[in-house]
Amino acid sequence: MKPKAAVKIAVDILMTLAPLFLMGYQFWEDEAHEWAGAGMLVLFILHHILNANGFRTICQGRYPPARVFQLAIDLLVLLAMLGSMASGIVLSNHVFGFLRIRGGMGIARLVHMASAYWGFVGMALHLGLHWGMFLGLGRKALKLRPSRTRRALLPILGGCVAVYGLIAFLRRDFLTYMLVRTHFVFFDFSEPLPLFYLDYLAMMGTCIFLAYYAARFLRKRAGGTK
Repeated sequence: MKPKAAVKIAVDILMTLAPLFLMGYQFWEDEAHEWAGAGMLVLFILHHILNANGFRTICQGRYPPARVFQLAIDLLVLLAMLGSMASGIVLSNHVFGFLRIRGGMGIARLVHMASAYWGFVGMALHLGLHWGMFLGLGRKALKLRPSRTRRALLPILGGCVAVYGLIAFLRRDFLTYMLVRTHFVFFDFSEPLPLFYLDYLAMMGTCIFLAYYAARFLRKRAGGTK
């Protein structure tokens, strides 16, 4: 594997893990949350530098449904990340505390809440668009040969994770926070950490499952209409 490709994968893995850490705000110190957010900002910039070629081709070629779907998710992630980072800087008491920003705290909290939840969903959907590549890398690393049983079993397992993730999504009132129907996030400080992350991994799995199979469906449909 080429060094640039290895760096890309490492950055993508860290960008997948960082939102999971950030969503578990109640388990970590406020300062740790801010430093993780600052790290996410660095990873976000690095990700776009490493994938600069994609920006050069954004206005080139046709836009079939699958490409429109991907662009919509990419824009969602971009807006959520910009909102989360800008509001995070305003709210910062540690990493960016030297800026001494005092105004607009109320609005910044609402923007940060909505951006964090939209960003989590958007990042997971974005990961789902490239899930086929990660499956291929996994097969190569484990030296697995193509198997009908595995091809049939993976969608079933993915579907089970997606259903559990959807239940967790509803139980944790994600839409309430995404649509800013409340001004505060409820944190259960007594909740076991493994259960929290099990739910969030499952919700991420739901988004990956939906994006992966939606993109496959759109590509097949476009191929069938040619």
